[in-house]
Amino acid sequence: MNTNAIFGSQLNAGNRWKFLFLALLVYISSTQPVLAQQKETMLRTLSVNGRGMETIPTTLSQVSLGVEVQGKTAQQVQQEAARRSSAVVALVKSRNVQKLQTTGISLNPVYSYDNKVQRITGYAASNVVSFRIPTERAGTLLDEAVKAGATQINGISFVASDEAITLAQQQALKKATQDAQQQAQAVLSTLGFQPKEVVNIQINGASTPPPPRPVLRAEYSKAAALDASTPIVGSEQQVEATVTLQISY
Repeated sequence: MNTNAIFGSQLNAGNRWKFLFLALLVYISSTQPVLAQQKETMLRTLSVNGRGMETIPTTLSQVSLGVEVQGKTAQQVQQEAARRSSAVVALVKSRNVQKLQTTGISLNPVYSYDNKVQRITGYAASNVVSFRIPTERAGTLLDEAVKAGATQINGISFVASDEAITLAQQQALKKATQDAQQQAQAVLSTLGFQPKEVVNIQINGASTPPPPRPVLRAEYSKAAALDASTPIVGSEQQVEATVTLQISY
């Protein structure tokens, strides 16, 4: 029996086990920093939604008014509607209104029924315009428009100026951000955690819901051209914003 061969084989086997053991130690020691790094990168985060609101006065009136004419022939009523509408538009332009535009033109037959038989008895034409004007001047202009030939006030709503809305949107976003931060602080402090940093921000926008719109629709005749001024009172407008913050802790 070759004892040297047996002993060499046992020695080689022992070396292999030592080598494997050392390799395992090196692997474990090299993976521990990686695992620790991965653990650190797995952030715990809290997502909160903040809401902000800013209320501003409405200083402008959005007015819709028009002319409606009825007559025997389509040409007759169309010409009369055009004449009156031109006078109304000229007046409105002279008052330096904003965003003046035509919002509707129509010419339709007027029917009557006799013994269940439909027949045309005339025509109706209308022309509607809309514009913006400072609220304190809206009532006077409506009265003047009626005297100039307007026969309908289809509606009026109140809005803030574009500049006021832009500033209100910025303030609403600030309030929404502060609200989200306060919510996160309240939750984390209750649970014994400390907020670290904001890792994600989502701005959900700042919207301007329309202010309450009063119902104002009237048809005027010559008797409406009185000296009494139509009172117009504005309202307030709200601008809302929401912000989502993702905060690590």
